[in-house]
Amino acid sequence: MSRRATFIPYSPKRILNKGKRADHWFWSRYSAYPYIGCQHGCEFCYCRERKYSPYEDPQDFAYVIKIKSNAPDLLRRELGRVPVDVVFTGDYQPAEHKFRLSRQMLEVCHDLGFPVFILERSPLVLEDLDLIEAIHARARAVVAFSIISTPDAPSAARVRQIERLAPDAGKRFEAMARLAERGIPTGTCLMPVLPGLSDDEDTLRRVVQWTADHGGQFVLAGTLTLADQQRDYFFEVLGQQFSDVLPLYERLYPAGSYAPAGGASLEIARLVRRLCMEAGIPDRIQRPVIPGEKRALNKRVTEALANRAYDLELERKPAKRVWAYRKAAWAIEDLQQDVGLVIDQMGVSGLAGIPQIGEQMAEEIGRWIPALREK
Repeated sequence: MSRRATFIPYSPKRILNKGKRADHWFWSRYSAYPYIGCQHGCEFCYCRERKYSPYEDPQDFAYVIKIKSNAPDLLRRELGRVPVDVVFTGDYQPAEHKFRLSRQMLEVCHDLGFPVFILERSPLVLEDLDLIEAIHARARAVVAFSIISTPDAPSAARVRQIERLAPDAGKRFEAMARLAERGIPTGTCLMPVLPGLSDDEDTLRRVVQWTADHGGQFVLAGTLTLADQQRDYFFEVLGQQFSDVLPLYERLYPAGSYAPAGGASLEIARLVRRLCMEAGIPDRIQRPVIPGEKRALNKRVTEALANRAYDLELERKPAKRVWAYRKAAWAIEDLQQDVGLVIDQMGVSGLAGIPQIGEQMAEEIGRWIPALREK
């Protein structure tokens, strides 16, 4: 007999996770989620890790869903105290049919003028398309779909087995097309790429091409991470269902590791970049800038620096050089003055005095400024 989901409402004291600055993947500075646990139950989900999961038994993650009943009220109160920036939110698992907390949280973001990033495995997100459009008109909304295979890929059968109750990938692509038709920026988070299960070039090429064919504007790729109880749980799943690839995982994820060993992540990223170039879409997401934002140019410069750091990483340049651009991106992000005004008044030498910038980096930023001002 299959196990049924149990819903446990409760009232947490806080809901908003705050970063010092926006991340360089999704450009979100905040995150807030209405549920703990997920009925989709994808076997590889990092949310089974101990730092995210309150469950002693990792199996409970898919069946014991904790409902943050006061999530909308908490979010309204906490967002009212922080600068406007991107909120990573939304959780369209089956529980959303009943509780509708994701919609209520999006309503808060709309009311307060916060842009949102929504990452989903379900077309259920389309039920709130009207609200997502309203957020996009006022600030910005991006909806990405977590997709690691296509219905016609060699890996399709195995991926469907390991994704459990997640809706079929074809339905996610159809939802992507609907969003694109309505002018909502959308694309694919090809995460996690699973070694030996969905990392073959044919599968990756199909995911990228299906994204382009369905109006997707980006593909972000990332490899599987495993830690503590999630590692033990996933290895047990592999032993039961895909024993042929278990030795590969034991080699790539030795005890105490988190990301795959041997540079596998970098190789996947390089391959996905090449496939994206062939399909005519980027492997990075454009940073949202709210209309009328006072330091919009700073955000554009930060984005350019972060993208340059990623380029150099894929080119296997020395880590010191990669980190120079990453630290420069943080410095511009933290700058309280408009970077364009600094250059207009003091020239690039004004930038050179900012910690982590220096003369050479200032000269490079100065060359970018005219094009970034036109964005």
